[in-house]
Amino acid sequence: MSVAHACVDVYQGAVAALVPYFVAERAYSYAAASGVVLAASLLSSLVQPVFGALTDRWAMPWLLPLGALAAGAGVALSGVTGSYALTLAAVALSGVGVAAYHPEAARAARAAAGGSHTAMGRFSLGGNVGFALAPLLVAAVVAVGGLRASPLLVLPALLGAALCVAAGRSAGSRAGGGAVTAASGRDDWPSFLRLSGAVACRSVVFVGLSAFVSLYVPGRAGGGEAAGTAALCVLYAGGAVGTVAGGRLAERYGRLAVVRRAYVLAVVAVAGVVLVPGPAVYGCVALASAGLYVPFSLHITLGQDALPRRVGTASGVTLGLAVSVGGVAAPALGALADATSLRTALLPLVVLPLVARLLLWGLREPVPAGAGPEAQVR
Repeated sequence: MSVAHACVDVYQGAVAALVPYFVAERAYSYAAASGVVLAASLLSSLVQPVFGALTDRWAMPWLLPLGALAAGAGVALSGVTGSYALTLAAVALSGVGVAAYHPEAARAARAAAGGSHTAMGRFSLGGNVGFALAPLLVAAVVAVGGLRASPLLVLPALLGAALCVAAGRSAGSRAGGGAVTAASGRDDWPSFLRLSGAVACRSVVFVGLSAFVSLYVPGRAGGGEAAGTAALCVLYAGGAVGTVAGGRLAERYGRLAVVRRAYVLAVVAVAGVVLVPGPAVYGCVALASAGLYVPFSLHITLGQDALPRRVGTASGVTLGLAVSVGGVAAPALGALADATSLRTALLPLVVLPLVARLLLWGLREPVPAGAGPEAQVR
């Protein structure tokens, strides 16, 4: 399931990785380019909680391969469409595929992981690897053959769909192929809503950096498109380290303590990305990636434990917000960049991790569903 997750999340990273090529080949403005990111995220943000609610009621393993294929088909078509509207439609299809995949995959992964933070971290790591590989895959295909070569980008989806069939059969067998048994426990909606606010803040920062760091870093460090691709790879690859570290640190210090400290690191690191000149900006990108990714899998398990009776809904919202809210905000950042400068547009991203940290102030560690009476909140 982790490898299949990597194959699907290639397409979340691929949309941002295609932005410089849309700007270069089609002369898109910053606002138009960020509109592509919005198209991939908007429908995803709307339908992913719906898919989550459905998977709370029924095991739907067929969503895994179907979502993978839709995600790949949309990105593959985006480079060969003849108009801006068709490009938006293609990446929107990809976003819906991603939305269909994640809630069922997270529910099945939680069952396979037995509630382990470290094991869920491995599942999330698969998605981080997919994100990290996306710029390299896009560069290998589009930089050589242009946007017209984008149909080759469907190949990871075919592999992911094949892996999803096997994972889906296993998940369907465990679930009996019918209704999902409701977990015991009380849903804590106030805590879940505060957590969701923090996830939304993280999303705007991460998607904003994903959309524009490849355009911004060459002006700070030099090196042209290659420097931009390298910065995007650092942003995504640092997430793999952050996700693994997050799970391990949470086992020792508690999830909320780790998440809060990660957001403090993110404030400093994002400020460095925006303000530090020269090659040192790559180090700031790496630290920003760690600060934003350490909380990633912990958000998922915190949300699932806050809503033990609606694990699919919690997964759909936390995973959906992780990308979609940032995609909705991306056009505003692009419009601000067009009106002022890219640096000015990125400055608001420095403040949002602090807002996320404040939203988590006083929040208590939820007791996982099924925990014994000796379990204590932190």
